[in-house]
Amino acid sequence: MPEKDILVENKSTNTGENILFTQQLLQERRLDPKSFIVVQKPYMERRSYATFKKHWPEKKLLVTSPQLSLEEYVNAEIPMEKVINIMVGDLQRIKLYPAKGFQIFQEIPGDVWEAYEELVRLGYDKHMI
Repeated sequence: MPEKDILVENKSTNTGENILFTQQLLQERRLDPKSFIVVQKPYMERRSYATFKKHWPEKKLLVTSPQLSLEEYVNAEIPMEKVINIMVGDLQRIKLYPAKGFQIFQEIPGDVWEAYEELVRLGYDKHMI
């Protein structure tokens, strides 16, 4: 894709702001795309989807991330402990944010929530609300 055709929103501090500021950017340019591709961190795909659909339910959406295994994603800057803490915090947000109006509801399978609770018991709670 030609660089001139890429719009970058770089003022947001969270996913909700990113979507709202992108809406403003597109309105200023009188653009109304019917579909979007959102590229996000691997562990943020579901939250990005849920937040986008809350703000723009009528738009077609594809959410993707770099196709890496957990072992490939972890590195010196983002160690495993930090990734797990962030993932636990993100799952908590998937559960709580719909009631706050930030995201659409998404079903969380029982075994996934049990794993979340076990990780919290083990101390992976550094990125929780």
